[in-house]
Amino acid sequence: MNIGSIKQNEGGIFVGKIETLTIAMTIALREVHSANPKAPKFEVLALSASRAWVQVGALFELFSNGTGEAFLNGKIEDPSLAAPLYISAFRQEDGSYNLVWSRPTRRRDLASEMARKADDALPPLPGEGETAGAPAQGAEAGLGQSSAEHAFAS
Repeated sequence: MNIGSIKQNEGGIFVGKIETLTIAMTIALREVHSANPKAPKFEVLALSASRAWVQVGALFELFSNGTGEAFLNGKIEDPSLAAPLYISAFRQEDGSYNLVWSRPTRRRDLASEMARKADDALPPLPGEGETAGAPAQGAEAGLGQSSAEHAFAS
């Protein structure tokens, strides 16, 4: 979903707006100069209510697997937001960027992560393999022997 655009102003600074139903902010991109190849390409700055620039995120340069085309990807994070705003910026023919929001997807499925693997070499859990609905009793259920003076009648 398109949520804004960023254009280069006369001073060469990328400035734009992000607008959704609950967010309306003016942002700017400040290029990061670093020898570290894992450093972001841009810092994302937002204009605060007191008209000061506040760093709220970063954008990293990535390349499309299909076309090899470069795009920017990152997030905006601020205590005033209920959750991080994950964005991608795609360069347009006029040099501007379209900002696109996307909901993050889970990297792994918890159910498959918790599923027992056949080769994990762990002993079966107590009661595993018993008939459903049949209550486990005493030492056979892995509870051990009773230390009570008077045994309970079954």
